[in-house]
Amino acid sequence: MGLLNKLFGNGLTEALQQAVENQLKTTLDPITQKDLLSLKAVDDMQFKKGELTLSVSMPYPCKSLWPAIEQTLSHHLEQIDEIKQVRVNWQTKIVSHDVQKGATPLPNIKNIIAVASGKGGVGKSTTSVNLALALQQEGARVGLLDADIYGPSIPTMLGIHEKPQSEDGKTMKPLQAYGLQVMSIGALIEEDSPMIWRGPIVTQTLTQLLKETAWEDLDYLIIDLPPGTGDVQLTLAQQIPVTGSIIVTTPQQVSLIDAKKGLKMFEKVEIPILGIIENMSTHICSQCGHEEAIFGEKGGETLAQTYHVDFLGSLPLEKRIREEADNGKPTVTADPNSAIAQKYRHIAHEVSAKIGVSKRNYGNLFPKIEIHNT
Repeated sequence: MGLLNKLFGNGLTEALQQAVENQLKTTLDPITQKDLLSLKAVDDMQFKKGELTLSVSMPYPCKSLWPAIEQTLSHHLEQIDEIKQVRVNWQTKIVSHDVQKGATPLPNIKNIIAVASGKGGVGKSTTSVNLALALQQEGARVGLLDADIYGPSIPTMLGIHEKPQSEDGKTMKPLQAYGLQVMSIGALIEEDSPMIWRGPIVTQTLTQLLKETAWEDLDYLIIDLPPGTGDVQLTLAQQIPVTGSIIVTTPQQVSLIDAKKGLKMFEKVEIPILGIIENMSTHICSQCGHEEAIFGEKGGETLAQTYHVDFLGSLPLEKRIREEADNGKPTVTADPNSAIAQKYRHIAHEVSAKIGVSKRNYGNLFPKIEIHNT
């Protein structure tokens, strides 16, 4: 009997089951390059009067890819004589995945992704916002934590002006923007108030913002880290369960030198590096359209090759990205069909797919056992 019979026991003949299984193995997810059976994405199957109905649950958010996968899947399955029509019911099924040693996923947060950079001014916060929005548009429940205590910019980029509220006096409700759950120290203080805090207070604040926010069933929490490899990053590595990290850099050597430090830091604390994003790769003149690599060429790609990590993609230095972020309307939302939005969406696919095929964490599936003296 074929694998599908073992999974479903759906009454198909052995020959038909084997034929369906063989065709499913030829249908590849375009991001992971794995077939649907290897991804364990096929949940159910029904065959009646020539119509085959499949229930498919993708392990990462990719709504925009469903039509293309279904088109290929239908084409392959309809090569089987008995099958006249194919119907696919899609859903996204995201689970918790492994984090660094000694940590377990937090309640209501399945996966935490840290976005870091070695130095400031490389577009890390802009990347975090657009990545979060892309994941949300693709079908995930996403939160965004602004951990840049000294320079919080997320409220501005998302057009957030209200203060967080508390219903129980113990936790804060996350702010809402474009379908994202958001928390930032910038939403708790006045815009022109400087954060004159020492390291221990900063790390304590980060922990409180994370654990005292009432996040609601998140598939992913994106943490926008401050630049560098200091107290906040160390706290993240030691106290916060991180599924994976992303390094943002520009092509220039000054940025790459610091990006290497961030990369090595995550390696030492055993937080998986999901990949490197290169910002400001080229400048496109708004007048003549001339494209020029003013900060150098392929620095991020070379860095990824040197340290054997994935290169997730490059983004141009374009005025509209800055303008849209300053106006509280990030590119992925302001113009979702633009080439730049498509780049962010592709990066979101790459990152979440890499998590989706990694080892699952079962820590939250087991009941917590407490022993009391009676």
